[in-house]
Amino acid sequence: QVQLVESGGGLVQPGGSLRLSCAAFGSIFRINAMGWYRQAPGKQRELVATVTSDSDINYADSVKGRFTISRNNAQMTVYLQMSSLKPEDTAVYYCNALVRNGFGYVFNAWGQGTQVTVSS
Repeated sequence: QVQLVESGGGLVQPGGSLRLSCAAFGSIFRINAMGWYRQAPGKQRELVATVTSDSDINYADSVKGRFTISRNNAQMTVYLQMSSLKPEDTAVYYCNALVRNGFGYVFNAWGQGTQVTVSS
């Protein structure tokens, strides 16, 4: 079993900041990449940002210049620093990890999600 635990969501005013954290637990041989996705009501889940073990980073166009992803490989933790938040950023944010287990299988693990609400 692999578990991803997110934290840091909440209510923030437009222009404010939040920092999301996600820690991985369980039978993990290696995590090749970690990232964040989000899903707003009535919309499909979309990629926000990803980072690999060698620090290759990708951002969605909608968050470039405002969000910063980082990770601590030793602690199997990924962070998302969100600044200049907009109401359009309101969504459930899900942590994702590309996990290799001890048997050589590679699969995606997902967190339970954390709510981010941007409102005056």
